[in-house]
This record gives sequence, structure tokens and C-alpha cells, in this order.
Amino acid sequence: SCQALMFVLHLVLICRNYKGDVDMAEIDHFLPLLMTQEEEGLTCPIMSHGNVHFLWIKHTNLYLVATTNKNSNASLVYAFLYKVVEVFTEYFTELEEESIQDNFVVVYELLDELMDFGFPQTTDSKILQEYITQEGTKLEVAKTKVPTTVTNAVSWRSEGIKYKKNEVFIDVIESINLLVNANGSVMSSDIVGTVKLKTMLSGMPELRLGLNDRALFALTGRDKGKTVTMEDVKFHQCVRLSRFESDRTISFIPPDGESELMSYRINTHVKPLIWIESVIEKFSHSRVEIMVKAKGQFKKQSVANNVEVRVPVPSDADSPKFKTSTGHAKYVPEKNLAVWTIKSFPGGKEFLMRASFGLPSVENDEMEGKPPITVNFEIPYFTVSGIQVRYMKIIEKSGYQALPWVRYITQSGDYQLRSNF
Repeated sequence: SCQALMFVLHLVLICRNYKGDVDMAEIDHFLPLLMTQEEEGLTCPIMSHGNVHFLWIKHTNLYLVATTNKNSNASLVYAFLYKVVEVFTEYFTELEEESIQDNFVVVYELLDELMDFGFPQTTDSKILQEYITQEGTKLEVAKTKVPTTVTNAVSWRSEGIKYKKNEVFIDVIESINLLVNANGSVMSSDIVGTVKLKTMLSGMPELRLGLNDRALFALTGRDKGKTVTMEDVKFHQCVRLSRFESDRTISFIPPDGESELMSYRINTHVKPLIWIESVIEKFSHSRVEIMVKAKGQFKKQSVANNVEVRVPVPSDADSPKFKTSTGHAKYVPEKNLAVWTIKSFPGGKEFLMRASFGLPSVENDEMEGKPPITVNFEIPYFTVSGIQVRYMKIIEKSGYQALPWVRYITQSGDYQLRSNF
């Protein structure tokens, strides 16, 4: 549990003491402790003074500090701090000193609803906005009628929602993290996926989502077609975890509108979807020449959109010249990068970029690192893991028919290829 929460700039802007067992004057030790650590280059997310612990995050120019004198669950406290930032940003667009000072009343109302006696309570901004508004006059009126969602078992969804057309949109988005060494060997790779929903359904529908989950197929004795093994699965609070743990069924009453239903990781060897070969020649005291070849190593019927190949160049380079077989290239001197952009990159195709830069006649004596080439891209209608939505059942007591729509997207995550300079 968290005893107190404070917003600190160079002084305490606002604070809320939830349990009363930490002296509020303890916060005076926070900034001196932080400055001492910063001077020593040893900044730590948890600091202590006596038996009081400060758990803090920084957002824009503000420090959000939770204090406790117990052995609290640190991951819960940090999850709560980031949730506070998310809720306040939904309310005030920007969370900074000015938005706190302009909205003291609303901020205190929110702090009272977000946590009670050191334990997180209602943290869904859509539900909070039903009864905590930014107009002070409305605030007093709204207090008298708390929505049933706060006292309801389904705190993330309001009752009485109505749509003329009932639909649910499912986005399966996979990000590839990849590191290739200078010899062309894949050093590490994994896939991080999310399933996002946009729900436009009336009433209180019950949804069941079926994926080609290997563990589910093993439980039921079926093994048809390709299956995937998901690790580190995390769910939105609406999913019935006990049901998933017993029979791998993803069953839930969804929040209204947009939400992230689940995330997962697939630890597998990933073949690089966009392969990069580079030759970089440095001619002493005169110029550097770069040749980069990009190849789409995915199905011919698929197309990668908004491909961006970022090639590091020496910090003292100038006079750039580019030649590309497709797309366009530009020099970004403030980041020491040549950026090659290809709007549409079909699978199986190869493209070439040549670049030439001048170098000063005086050699740069500073030893420079060798940053990797990074690639950004997005491939619609495709998942690299082969994950599939097998079904989405929508059950509502009124018996209406609803349409589920599914879209798959693969995109680059931390996608790096080291090169020989």
C-alpha cells in the first residue's frame, strides 16, 4: 500500500496523505537526496530517509512521489503512479505545474477517487469522467450521484450503452525486436504482441475470443494447423483470469470504446523481414561513401509501408549526395544520420541507396562508437508469428447480431543491424 502521494517541482505543489502514518515533512528530504544522487551519477527510483521510502517518477517538469514506511509492493506503486499520469493527462491534456495549479479542486477529487487508505480504487478515466468534471459547479452536483459502475462488479463499463449498429473491431499488432551482428547472424529476436479492441456494442455483452493458442489446443486434444506459444501474457482487468487459467478461454465484458485487451511475447527465432546489407568506405581526410541494399524477405503479396532505414554517418561529415533506386534519402545532421524513406516496399524486392559525404581535412581525433543501422516499417494484413483470431463470440441478453472485424499488423520494434564501418 502507498501512504502518501505528492507532486513536487522545486517545492511541493500538492499532496494527499492516505493513511497518516508518514510525517508530511519527510518530503523535504526528497529533493536533496535526489540532487546528491544525480551529482554522484547514481540515480535510483527508490530512495530512503530513515524508515521512510520515496518511490518516484518524473513526468515533464514534475516529480510524482509516493511515500511509505512499510515493505510495500513497489511494482504496484509504480503501476499506480503511471496510471495517475495517464488519468491526469486525459483530464488536462498536459500534466505540468500550470495544469495542477489551475485545477486544484479536480486534482484533489481525483486523488480521493484513485486511491483509498493506500489502496488503488477507480483508475479508469472514462468512468471517473462520468462523475468528476472539470467545471467546479457541476462537481458538487455530480458528487451526490455516483455512477453504478463504481459500486458495480463491472467497474470499467457503464450500464445503458446503446448503439444503432453493433460492431467490435479487433487489431492484432505485433512488434519485432531484432539484433543482427556485423557478420549477418541474428543475435537476439522476439515478438511482442497486443490485441486492441474498439467496442461499439449495446448493453452488457459477454465476449469470448478464440486464438490459435498451442496450450488451448493441447488441452482440448486438437492440433489442426499452425499454433503459437504465448508467454508473459497480460490481460485487461475485464478478462476472467480464473477461466483463462482453467481452460484458456478469454472471456470478458469489454470496456466501451478503445482498450487494450491483452499483450503477449513470443520468444522465437525471427527471420529479418527487411534485410540490410551495407558497405561503408572511409577515405582519410576527404570523404565517406555508403552503399545500402534493402531486401524485403516477406511474402510477395504483402507490402511494407513507410519504411525508414536510418544509417549512422560520422559526426564531422558534410556535403551529402544521395542516389536511390526508389524512395528518397536525406541527411539529418543533428542526429548524425542518413535517413532513407520508402513509402511502399513490396515483398521479395531489392532496393539500393548510395550516399557520399565530405570529411574535413583535419582528422577527428575523438573515438566514435559504431551505432547500428535501424529500420522502421509496418506491414498490414500480416503477423510474423502466425497468430490468428479463430472466433469472437458476442452474447447479449437482447439477442442482437453483432459484427466482429479483425485486422493484423506487423511493425518494427527495436530493429537493429550492426554494420562494419
